[in-house]
Amino acid sequence: QRHIPNHPLILALSEMSGAVTMEAARRRTQHSANGKTSEKEEKPAQWGRAWEVDWFSLICVLGLLCFAPFIVFYFVMACDQYQCSISQPLFELYQGETTLLSIWARAPSFTWSAAKIYAIWVAFQVVLYMCVPDITHKFIPGYVGGVQDGARTPAGLINKYEINGLQCWLITHALWVANAHYFHWFSPTIIFDNWIPLMWCANILGYVVSTFAFIKAYLFPTNAEDCKFTGNVFYNFMMGIEFNPRIGKWFDFKLFFNGRPGIVAWTLINLSYMAKQQELYGHVTNSMILVNVLQAIYVLDFFWNEAWYLKTIDICHDHFGWYLGWGDCVWLPYLYTLQGLYLVYHPVQLSNAHALAVLLLGLIGYYVFRSTNHQKDLFRRTDGSCSIWGQKPTYIECSYRSADGGIHRSKLLTSGFWGVARHFNYTGDLMGSLSYCAACGFGHILPYFYIYIVYMTILLVHRCVRDEHRCSSKYGKDWKRYTDAVPYRLVPGLF
Repeated sequence: QRHIPNHPLILALSEMSGAVTMEAARRRTQHSANGKTSEKEEKPAQWGRAWEVDWFSLICVLGLLCFAPFIVFYFVMACDQYQCSISQPLFELYQGETTLLSIWARAPSFTWSAAKIYAIWVAFQVVLYMCVPDITHKFIPGYVGGVQDGARTPAGLINKYEINGLQCWLITHALWVANAHYFHWFSPTIIFDNWIPLMWCANILGYVVSTFAFIKAYLFPTNAEDCKFTGNVFYNFMMGIEFNPRIGKWFDFKLFFNGRPGIVAWTLINLSYMAKQQELYGHVTNSMILVNVLQAIYVLDFFWNEAWYLKTIDICHDHFGWYLGWGDCVWLPYLYTLQGLYLVYHPVQLSNAHALAVLLLGLIGYYVFRSTNHQKDLFRRTDGSCSIWGQKPTYIECSYRSADGGIHRSKLLTSGFWGVARHFNYTGDLMGSLSYCAACGFGHILPYFYIYIVYMTILLVHRCVRDEHRCSSKYGKDWKRYTDAVPYRLVPGLF
C-alpha cells in the first residue's frame, strides 16, 4: 500500500539491521512457466519480525523519538512565521538575528478550545468506527465493506475487522458540507485557524496512545503469542510489541489509527485550506483545486479498498508502537497536507497547460498504482485462475511457517505490472506525489522538499528494502527464485 497507513517514520530506521532468526531448513519449490511446481522436502522459513536490535537501529530510534516532533513543528512554523521558507529561520539562527526560544515563543501554544475541538473530532470518529455498522456495501456496486477477515498473523490467527471507513468518510464530509452551507455551527476555516494548537493536541494523543499500547503489551496483551520483545525498551516503544492490540472484540488500534482520525481528516484539512484561501483573497486558485481533487482521489482510493488494505504490509507485518500511533496522529495529517498549507500563504494560479499537465500526471500515476494493486488483488481472489493482460498469470509458489508451527502456502505473481517491477505500485505512487508538488509551482522548495524529492523517494525505496527483507525471511529460497524472475524493484533497467 501507499505511504498512507504507513509507517510514517520508518524511512530512518532499518529493521534489516536487526538479526533475524530463521529456520535453516524449509520446503523448496521449483517454478515453471505455467505456474506448476515440483517439490523437494525441506522445512519452510520462519515468519516473523527481527527482534535483535543493533546499535544503528537504537541510534535511529532515539533520534526519531527525540527529534521527529520538532521536524513537524519546524515545517509548520516555517509557514506560520516565515511564509513557508525552510531556509530563512536557519539563516537567521546562524546570523544571530533570532533564537530558538524566540521562534518557540512566537508560535501559537496549546489552547483549551483546540483541545475541545480535537477531543470532539476523535470521539466522533470512535463512535462512527465502533457504533455504525457498514451498510454502504449493500448498495454501492463493487464496494467490499462490513465484516472481513484480515491476513494470518505470525501466530497463525486470522482477525476479523469491521470495514466501514468509506461510510465514516461519507458521513463526516456530508456533515461538513451541511455545516458550511446550512447549519453554520463553526467556520470552514476552523482547522487552519487552530492549526498549531491542534498540533499539540495531536501530539498528546499520539504519545498517550503509544504509551498505553506499550504498557498494555506487558500487562494485558490481546494475544501474547503475537507479541515481540526485543529486550530494548526504546525499540519496543517505537516499533511496538503487540501485533494487533485491541480493546474488546472490535476496536483494533492499528486499523483505527491508520485509517481514522488522520486520513478522514486529510480531505477536511484541505477543504479548510481552500476556505481560508477564499476568505483571504476572494477566490480559490486552480492549484488549490488540483491539490484538493488529486489528494481526495488518494484518500477515497484508500477507503474504497480498505478491505484490501488488510493484506498490506501495515497490517500484515508492522507491530503497533509509537511510529504508527504518533505517526498517524501527527506526522501524516501535518506533513502530508503541506501543499495546501503552502498555497494558503502563496496562492498560485497555474496556466491551463501547466494545470492540465499536473492533472494528467496525477491521473496516470493513480492509474498505474491502482491497476498494479488490482492485478494482485484479482490474482489473490481467484487463486491465479484469472487473466492478466490477456494471458494466464505466471507465479512462484512458496511456503512458509507461522509461529504456531503451521505450514502455509502462498503465490507470488510474476505477470502484468508485477512482472515489470516488484513494487511498480510505488512507481505510480511517486508519480502522484510529484503531481501534488507540481501543482504548487516552482517558487519554493518546501512542497518538494518533504513530499517528493526527499521524503517520498527515501520512504518508498526504504519500504521496498524493508518489505523484501521480511519476505526473504518469510519465504527463504523461494524469495530468491522470485527476485530472479523479477529483478527490478521500482524502475525497470534502473532500480
